[in-house]
Amino acid sequence: MTYDVVVIGAGAAGLMCALTAGYAGRRVLVVDHANRAGRKILMSGGGRCNFTHLASTPANFFSDNPHFCISALKRYRPEHFLELVERHGVDYVEKTPGQLFCADSAKQIVGLLLTECEWAGVEIALKTSVERVERQGEGMRLATSRGRIEAGAVVVATGGLSIPSMGATGFGYAIARQFGLAVTPTRPALVPFTLTSGWKARAADLAGVSCEVGVRVGRDGAALGHYREPMLFTHRGLSGPAMLQISSYWQPGDELVIDLLPGVDAFEALCAARRETPKRRVSAWLAERLPKRLAQALVEWHGDDAILAECGNARLQAWAERLGAWRLKPAGTEGWRTAEVTLGGVDTRAVSSKTFAVEGLPQLRFIGEVLDVTGELGGHNFQWAWASGVACGRAL
Repeated sequence: MTYDVVVIGAGAAGLMCALTAGYAGRRVLVVDHANRAGRKILMSGGGRCNFTHLASTPANFFSDNPHFCISALKRYRPEHFLELVERHGVDYVEKTPGQLFCADSAKQIVGLLLTECEWAGVEIALKTSVERVERQGEGMRLATSRGRIEAGAVVVATGGLSIPSMGATGFGYAIARQFGLAVTPTRPALVPFTLTSGWKARAADLAGVSCEVGVRVGRDGAALGHYREPMLFTHRGLSGPAMLQISSYWQPGDELVIDLLPGVDAFEALCAARRETPKRRVSAWLAERLPKRLAQALVEWHGDDAILAECGNARLQAWAERLGAWRLKPAGTEGWRTAEVTLGGVDTRAVSSKTFAVEGLPQLRFIGEVLDVTGELGGHNFQWAWASGVACGRAL
C-alpha cells in the first residue's frame, strides 16, 4: 500500500489536513485506532461542538514558542471555516460573543469533514493501529495492523493526552522523540479543580450553584491571568468556564483569587447599603447579589450575619475582602479524565510554522493538539486544528 500522504489521527486536525491535501491531488490515507472518526469532536461543547471563535487570534494561545501559531492562524481564519459550515447547511448559534456552536449536534461537523474527505478522494482506515513509523529514504514506512504502508509523507495528528476514555494516548509524543524532537512538559488544561476535604464538603453542599466571578492565579505575590466568566460548584470542587480558563495558568501550590462580585467595589457598596438600609442584615444584602444558597453559605462559613448599622468600617472591609478576593488553594485538578486539552507537547522550534514539517525531515509533520500550542476555552482549539490542518495540507 503506497500513498502520497498518511495522516495518523482521524480527529479535527487530521481530517482537515487530509481533505485539503486530497483536493490538491494527493493520494491520502487517514488511519486511526478508534472505531469512529472525530470522537472528541462528537463530545465537545456538550455534544454541540464549539467549532470556532470569531475573535480567535494568536493572543488566545499558550506556547513556549508563542510566535509559532501566528502564520497558520492568519492564513486560515474563523470566517473561512464558517463559510464551509454554511456551505454544508449546518445551522449554528452564537452562545456568547464569538463562540459558535452547532444548533443541533456535533455530528454535523464530523459529517461535514467526512463528506469533504470523500469528495477529495481520501481513504479512511479506522480500527487500525500503527505499530512503527520509520524513515525510508525520501519517504516513510509504517507498520500497521493492516500491514505495511509506504508514504511520501506522514502527518502526526494524534492529539494530546486529554480524555483517555476517547482513546487519547502519548503515541504522537513517542514518534516525536523517536525522531529527535523535544517534547515540552505536558499537563491537563481547561480542567475543573478539586478541593481539600473541608472545602470539598462545602462545595458539595453548593453543587449546581453557578455565578459570574472574576478569577486570577496568585503566585509569589504576582497575579497571573484574569477571566470574568461563570463559576460552577460541583460535588468534587469548582468548575465552569472561569475555572477551566484559569486552569491553564494554575500550577500545584498556587492559590486562586476569586472575586464574587466582579465589577463592584464591595466596600463602597456595603457602606452605601449601611447608610440607606441600616436595619438590613448582611445576608439579605448578599442574597440580592449572589445565588441565595451561596449567600447563606458565606454567612455560615464566616459566622457573621450582623445588622449593617452595627458594622464598623473594619467589619465591612473584612466582608469586602471575602467577596472581592476569596483566596483558595485547590488540592489539584480532575486531571486528564476531564481535561479538554493538553498544555505542552511537541516543541515547535523544530517544526516549520508554514508547512509543519520537521526541520531536516520534511516527510514528517505534526499538527493540532500534539504540538505545544494550546488555546483558551471557547472554540480556539478547534480553530487551531482547522488552521494547522489546512496549512500542512496545502504544503504537502
